Amino acid sequence: MSTLALKADHISKSFYDPVTFEVLRDVSFEIEKSKFYSIIGKSGCGKSTLLYVLSTMDTDYKGTLELNGNVVTGQSQNELARFRNEHLGFVFQFHFLLPEFSVLKNIMLPALKLGKYSKSEIEDRAYEKLKLVDMTEHALKPASKLSGGQQQRVAIARSLINDPSIIMGDEPTGNLDQNNSRIIVDIFMKLAHESGQTIITVTHDLDIAAQSDNVIEMMDGKIISMT
Repeated sequence: MSTLALKADHISKSFYDPVTFEVLRDVSFEIEKSKFYSIIGKSGCGKSTLLYVLSTMDTDYKGTLELNGNVVTGQSQNELARFRNEHLGFVFQFHFLLPEFSVLKNIMLPALKLGKYSKSEIEDRAYEKLKLVDMTEHALKPASKLSGGQQQRVAIARSLINDPSIIMGDEPTGNLDQNNSRIIVDIFMKLAHESGQTIITVTHDLDIAAQSDNVIEMMDGKIISMT
């Protein structure tokens, strides 16, 4: 059985408006399962663009991308949407919770869309994920009544509802204070080392990067080091 969660092979991408600019330049690397990776680099180096390619949400690139042994390059948008919902979890800088919905309902939504479990099973699973992020007591509160750190923990629980093998974060602690950032990093470490999920985050915070298992550093659209 392969130990690889992700393999990127000669990924290149350009923007064309107003002029042609190559934002990713022949990027190749591999990500191992059950580890926490941080992608770092100065603003504009291509790290967020790379994450969106890796997430299959950006398909306008050259090269080949393989996730969990599946070559996803060239698949249709409908195929990719199904793959994302079942295999990938996402945590962004802004939580994107629906403020008028309860915490529980927000977490349940991706699983309801997937349609793999009954509604009662999905509710049970949502409570399990809330327990992982220590937010069970807030399950029935409207999402709008939570603090920023609490909302981000709920966003992590939502990303876990379909048991994705890979979780990707784009500056997931960018809007949080140091204490809440530490809580989020601890959750990611636990997911990687105890639940066997692979975490890939883009971050400007070098303290967070230092706590991850591996650091991928980018400059000018290229990976310059991987430790």
